[in-house]
Amino acid sequence: MQIGDLIRRAGRQFGAAPALIDGARVVSFAEFDALTDRLGNALLARGLEPGERVAVLMPNGIDGVVVYYALAKAGLVRVPLNVRETAHEHAYKIADSQACALVYAGTPPAEVELMIAAEELPGLLDTGSGEVCDVRRHRDDPLRLAYTGGTTGKPKAVELSTGNELAEVANFLADLLPNLRPESVMLHAAPITHGSGAFFLPHLVKGAPNVILSKFSTAGFVESARTYGATTTFMVPTMIAMLLEERDGAELSALSLERLCYGGAPIAANVLQRGIDLLGPVFAQLYGQAEAPLAITCLQPWEHTPQRLTAAGKPYTFVEVEIRDEAGKALGAGEVGEVLTRGPHTMQRYWRRPDATAQTLESDGWLHTGDIGRWDDEGYLHLLDRRNDVIISGGFNVYPREVEDALLTHPAVLEAAVVGLPDQKWGERVAAAVVTRSTVAAQEIVDFCADRLAGFKRPRTVEIWTDLPKSAVGKSLRREVRDRMAAAATPE
Repeated sequence: MQIGDLIRRAGRQFGAAPALIDGARVVSFAEFDALTDRLGNALLARGLEPGERVAVLMPNGIDGVVVYYALAKAGLVRVPLNVRETAHEHAYKIADSQACALVYAGTPPAEVELMIAAEELPGLLDTGSGEVCDVRRHRDDPLRLAYTGGTTGKPKAVELSTGNELAEVANFLADLLPNLRPESVMLHAAPITHGSGAFFLPHLVKGAPNVILSKFSTAGFVESARTYGATTTFMVPTMIAMLLEERDGAELSALSLERLCYGGAPIAANVLQRGIDLLGPVFAQLYGQAEAPLAITCLQPWEHTPQRLTAAGKPYTFVEVEIRDEAGKALGAGEVGEVLTRGPHTMQRYWRRPDATAQTLESDGWLHTGDIGRWDDEGYLHLLDRRNDVIISGGFNVYPREVEDALLTHPAVLEAAVVGLPDQKWGERVAAAVVTRSTVAAQEIVDFCADRLAGFKRPRTVEIWTDLPKSAVGKSLRREVRDRMAAAATPE
């Protein structure tokens, strides 16, 4: 089966029903099938060859989705670029992926062989053949290149195949969204280039419309959710915090959401509990990464009990997860080690990086996530931190996420990033940068931790910043925090 087969079947089954909604523009399932056929044929007619990479730099909207799935039908490999990234970052990904074409809106970031501006798309659709566009490729051939966040260096391109994509859809339908129906409505508030885009196909195949916001605002989200009766959405924790900070509890509790899925970064337990209090038991956590997209474990709404708010959940039905020590031994409940996963959705390889692939992907399919975690006695996974972010102070391991969680319980602290700085006595000392919602002294935050953290875990330094550096998907960039704090620090 190919991705185009799903689109054609949805076009036949659901016909004139709305598939995509973007403001006043509505595209039916049958129209979406026809649009992607025409554009796929037009791209091939422009000289593009199946298997070649095509970069896409488009804002959230219907045109971007049409481009994505026209590429799939034409056997072209999608390289999505995030509009929030810089021209330098775009140019790097275009060059690294060896993209031969760029479909863009706005100013193109770099010269490539073929550029197609957004305003050209209607003309291409007019000239593209209306015949079925159906380039058949092997299910292990690349479908898209998903770049890692680059939190520890240059982003790497993760090669994901048609088989990987179909497995991701199956994971969602089996575990995360088992009750999807034509009456369901997906509201895309986050960029479709990242996590939110994974929800498109599961809704499409079940005949449910996808509503796309061009940009996120809490007022726009609430208005659209109310107008369209949204049942599903995806947010990163920063968006959830904004929603709870800026919107009235009464208007949130009146929404018809059945699943508010979240992931991409840790979320403070107090923020999550407040969301549950206002919106009800609709929150579902997704733990995944570019190499195993959005499907390693999930924490279902009914599993969000007070004692499990910091858990990452249990493995999806078709996914294996283990925690191993440095010797490769599988560990039991309570033991801390690296999280590994295996399943039909995990990546094929890193694009043009065989050494990195060999370090991450074992010959039997087990993927090293680089995350540190443990099982609890009930089989729930608890993530402690990234392996590269662990602070070693006086011979003890300090997990930044645990310290960040403690800081976020202070009523004035809105965001926190914890890093290790060089220390002559202890090797590393714990330091924190925080963003506050109200005036507070740094020393008060340090003192606040005294009853909540062991001495070796407490921040020796707390700096109050106006904002934290983040990736394009809202994840705090500890590397940049560390570099900035280290440059200004007095050696100890």
